[in-house]
Amino acid sequence: MRAARLLSLLLLLQNRGRLTAGELAEELGVSVRTVYRDIDSLSGAGIPVYGDAGHHGGYELLGGYRTRLTGLHAEEAESLFLAGLPGAADDLGLGEVLAAAQLKLTAALPAPLRDRSGRVRERFHLDALGWYREQDSPPALVALAHAVWNQRRIRVRYRRWAEPQEVERELDPYGLVLKAGVWYLVAATDDAVRTYRVSSILRLDVGEDGFERPDGFDLAAHWQDYLHAYDARRLRLQASVRIAPALLSALPDRLDAALVRAVEASAGPPEADGWVTATVPLESVESALPTLLSLGPDIEVLAPEELRRALAATAAAMLDRYRPADTSGRCGAGDLSSSPADSVASRESAASTAKP
Repeated sequence: MRAARLLSLLLLLQNRGRLTAGELAEELGVSVRTVYRDIDSLSGAGIPVYGDAGHHGGYELLGGYRTRLTGLHAEEAESLFLAGLPGAADDLGLGEVLAAAQLKLTAALPAPLRDRSGRVRERFHLDALGWYREQDSPPALVALAHAVWNQRRIRVRYRRWAEPQEVERELDPYGLVLKAGVWYLVAATDDAVRTYRVSSILRLDVGEDGFERPDGFDLAAHWQDYLHAYDARRLRLQASVRIAPALLSALPDRLDAALVRAVEASAGPPEADGWVTATVPLESVESALPTLLSLGPDIEVLAPEELRRALAATAAAMLDRYRPADTSGRCGAGDLSSSPADSVASRESAASTAKP
C-alpha cells in the first residue's frame, strides 16, 4: 500500500507540477505528516524532489524528471470503467485504485493529450444521482462487490414488502447496478434471475463455493428488460384524464418518465380550450392520490369513478382541515364557504354604513 502511495505522490507531482503538502495530503487521503515522510523516502531513493518553504512554496520535481513506472495493475485496469463515477468507485472500495489508474494513464500520455484530458475533466462532470436524494452506500456493498467479481455464492437475509418480510436466500450474484443513486443486485435463485435492493440486505455471508455465469448473460440488457417488466407489473390502473396546456409542457418535471411517455402516446388533439385527453397508467388508487393531487387543478380525472371519488373525498378533507374555525356560529371573513360575491357585498354594506 505504501509503495502504491509513493508512486501516486510521484505521479501527482509529475502531472500537476508544484503542490503543497496540504494539497498532496488531500489528494492521497493521508495526513500532512505522512506526506513529509513520503517526500523524505522519495528523496532517499534518488528522486529529485525539491521543497520550497513559504506561503507560495511546495514540492516539485527538478529538471523535468519523469518516471516511466506507469504500468497498470490488474485492479487498476478493472476500475477504469468507473472513471466517470467516482462516488460509485468509492462505494465499491475502488476509489484509491481508480485514482491511481487515472494518474498512471495521465502520466503516460504525451503532453498535448495530457492537457486535453485535463480540460475535459475541468469542463464536464457526470452526476448520476437524482435530485433531492443522497448516495445510497449500503454496508454490505463492498463485500458483495467482491463476491460478484470472484463469482462466490452468497447467503443473504433480506427484508422485503411481502409477508414474511424477512427471508433467507442462497444466491449466485451476477452483477450490481447503480440506478439513480440506489444499488441493486442481480442474482440467480433456484428458479429465476431476480433483482434485490442492496440496502435491504440485513446479513450477508460470502461462501467458498463458486458458480458459473450463464454463457452470454448481458447485465445491461437484462436490466432494461427488468425495467420494462417492472413498469408493466406496477402500472396496472388505467386512468383517463384531461390535462391543461401549461401542465402538459411541464409534465417531464412533474411525473416519472414512464407516465410521461404514456401521456405522449395516448394524448388526443387539443380541445377548444387547449386541454387534451390522455390515458395515464398508475399503480393503484391509493398510490395515485398523492401524484394526482400534486398536479393541482390543471388535471381532471374522468375515469375510473373510484379514483374520482377518492380524489373528491381527499380534497374535501383538505378543505375541511384548512377551513377557519368560527366560534360565533357565523361565517368569518376568511370562511371558505362564502363566495367572492358575498364578500364584496359585505364590504360594500359595511362601507355605506360607516359613511357620515
